[in-house]
Amino acid sequence: MKHTDPDIKELHKKAKQIRRLIVQMLVKAGSGHPGGSLSATDLITVLFFHEMKINPQNPADPDRDRFHMSKGHCCPLWYAVLSEAGYFPKEKLWTLRKMGSMLQGHPDRRTPGVEVASGSLGQGLSVSVGMGLAMKIDQKNSRVYCLMGDGEVQEGNIWEAAMAASHYKLDNLCAILDSNKFQIDGKIQDVMNLEPLEDKWKAFGWHVITIDGHDIKQILSAYDEARSIKGKPSIIIAHTIKGKGVSFMENVVDFHGKVPSKEQEIQALDELE
Repeated sequence: MKHTDPDIKELHKKAKQIRRLIVQMLVKAGSGHPGGSLSATDLITVLFFHEMKINPQNPADPDRDRFHMSKGHCCPLWYAVLSEAGYFPKEKLWTLRKMGSMLQGHPDRRTPGVEVASGSLGQGLSVSVGMGLAMKIDQKNSRVYCLMGDGEVQEGNIWEAAMAASHYKLDNLCAILDSNKFQIDGKIQDVMNLEPLEDKWKAFGWHVITIDGHDIKQILSAYDEARSIKGKPSIIIAHTIKGKGVSFMENVVDFHGKVPSKEQEIQALDELE
């Protein structure tokens, strides 16, 4: 949020609180996607609470940075972050997936802070390219951040957008790949192997940064590096653990879209103390 010296301990604490909210929201809703929400928590916590220029009191501030969650099924993470950042009261979180709620199972523009609806995988990078190009045309200094899942990167639309971003030299665009190695059907390497992933993005003209997606210092450094690159878009390939922070969810494919039981919620919250 501000490019001041980061308080790493505070960011760790905030990420743990976000994870607790994700678990509580999903158990209360009775459905949703915990695995990918928990894997990307550190990345998005640092983004919203240190890196991005945002204004929760004025979500439409024309000078704001933009964030787009391409893997929209992981919106419990986004909603928890938006609430913690002050976009809407925490009590709204308990309406997740309820009829008429502004917090649906995939993001839409009824939610303060959400720029564009998402959910159909593969489209988010194209949306972000459009945002970045519009900022260039309007001569804005704002930036665009796009969170993708690694299963999602199997979509052809992603690579069309990657080519366009490079063609238009969108150095105001930073893609974030939450590479937790799983998708709904199993391991990425078994369903549709993406490797060599770094080489693919480099070949499309992107600046590639590879990090441990749970190391706050590495995340901070990656955002700094991406901001410094001129003349090309950047992608942060963040190696993460699906279900991170909850022992019985970690690297368990079933928790891609299965919520914990009430008993498991107690264990999860205890582990996230």
